[in-house]
Amino acid sequence: MSDAVDSDIKDVTLLVEPVLDEMGFELVDVQYLSEHGKMVLRIYADRDGGITLDDCALLSREIADLLDVKDILQHEYVLEVSSPGLNRPLKMEKDFLSAVGRKVKIKMVRPLNGQRNFTGKLRGFQDGILHVETVNNLFLLRWQDVEKANIVYEFEN
Repeated sequence: MSDAVDSDIKDVTLLVEPVLDEMGFELVDVQYLSEHGKMVLRIYADRDGGITLDDCALLSREIADLLDVKDILQHEYVLEVSSPGLNRPLKMEKDFLSAVGRKVKIKMVRPLNGQRNFTGKLRGFQDGILHVETVNNLFLLRWQDVEKANIVYEFEN
């Protein structure tokens, strides 16, 4: 990701997060990427009990107005506001703390003992260390070295 895109994501996050908070929503993730020759600004939001299509429409209007007034993004873009879905991304410390006890999939920046991908129960998160229990082992993974992480939704029988 380029520094300009990283900067845009940071600026959008700083602008949008307090507004969503005030409205009772949580900002889960911000993505700003090129898809099919167009720039797409994708905002993932959630709240207790989940987010509805009407919530997404409301947030889309609020965020679009806010971005138009502040004129942060220098390129034309398509705004999408969405639920994080069942396989919710884990980005911030609070995300990992709330996922303790759940099944997670983690991709590390660098391999640990030749392995970059770990899927298992998140047994704990203390002092920046994720405790991930797989079928055969308990791995201690540095949160700072996580490239990507998601909750793995488990369907009941």
